[in-house]
Amino acid sequence: MTPERKALAVHLLTASGAVFAMLAMLAAVDAKWDIMFLWLVVAFAVDGIDGPLARRYDVKKNAAEFDGVLLDLIIDYLTYVFIPAYALYASGLMDGWSGWLAIIIITFTSAMYFADTRMKMRDNSFSGFPGCWNMAVLVLFAVEPSWWACLMIVTVLAVAMFLPIKFVHPVRTARWRAVTLPAAGIWTALAGVAAWNNFESGGGVVTALVVLSIYLILAGPMQQLTERS
Repeated sequence: MTPERKALAVHLLTASGAVFAMLAMLAAVDAKWDIMFLWLVVAFAVDGIDGPLARRYDVKKNAAEFDGVLLDLIIDYLTYVFIPAYALYASGLMDGWSGWLAIIIITFTSAMYFADTRMKMRDNSFSGFPGCWNMAVLVLFAVEPSWWACLMIVTVLAVAMFLPIKFVHPVRTARWRAVTLPAAGIWTALAGVAAWNNFESGGGVVTALVVLSIYLILAGPMQQLTERS
């Protein structure tokens, strides 16, 4: 296979995320939250591997007729932001005025963040919370906190998107990658298990999801603190 065809295949892999997004949305409309999250987990896994493949096969050179970054951002907004925000409201976790407020906060702030040219740092980490609402909402589904706790978490994460706080990229942030990349992989597997069992997998899976989520959130700020010291 020629380098051009390999690069085009990477673009096609990235574009498959749009199909998974549609399948997730159809499940969400039918309130099949377990199926919705399974498709989002699949999309999340694809998003984790298409970047390294794009760099390996140099898609900017070998398939330059397609903008891989733009394609990735479009699909990420659907799978990371739009569908999870809808699920948070329609599921009843946050209904009424709190649900409306949550979806407005999530969709508006994420649109601005995804368009921000300063979102990436020198070490390929994210500057500010990178809008991973698919991960946050999945954990909320697993834990099922009260609506006010959900609203507080949503508000804090939305504000964190625009603060100079480092959030690691599990694949591209070199520092602590030996820990962060396996942690992200285990999180993805556990998220799939939780969704497969309709979030009735037991306390062990939920606890592990929460612990890994806390690590993935705090790894960047911890790196910042140690770098400055």
